[in-house]
Amino acid sequence: MAPATKKYLKGLCLSLLSLTALHTVRAASLTVTAQLISEAGARQAVDTAERQAVALHAPCAVAVVDRSGILVAFLKMDGVRDGSPELAIGKARTSALLQRPSGETETNVNQGRIAFVTAGFMTLRGAVPLMSGHEVVGAIGVAGLNKDTDVTIAESAAAAFAAAATHTEPAGPPR
Repeated sequence: MAPATKKYLKGLCLSLLSLTALHTVRAASLTVTAQLISEAGARQAVDTAERQAVALHAPCAVAVVDRSGILVAFLKMDGVRDGSPELAIGKARTSALLQRPSGETETNVNQGRIAFVTAGFMTLRGAVPLMSGHEVVGAIGVAGLNKDTDVTIAESAAAAFAAAATHTEPAGPPR
């Protein structure tokens, strides 16, 4: 083999190795692992909200979504308005996607930041993120007959979820 050919092949091999190494580094940095609320966690949050609603004599609709706003669990108690289910889902979705209580979004809109409304977010209080440690894993939204009761129920369920989440091992990767 001619020396020029050997030099070319050696350079080509080194270039391919560099590209392979670069691809490996990029692939690792292009993904993250995120916790998601499980079905069992969503049911636990709904059950806690239902118990709180019964104790307060405040029928409501309760929605739990994952961190991307997808519905995971839902309850519509007897005696709520026909629009409450959609409101609960919208509140939960807003809270999950913005990773903050929906009441903060309502306050922003009331102070003139109407872009939230045009972006399709539900700007009503009554939803809070569900936390596992310092990570948002979902959100719970409540819509009933009174906005203050909605907040109380949502916050109660979120606090119970956070307490339970700190005492359990995280599940494996989502399937």
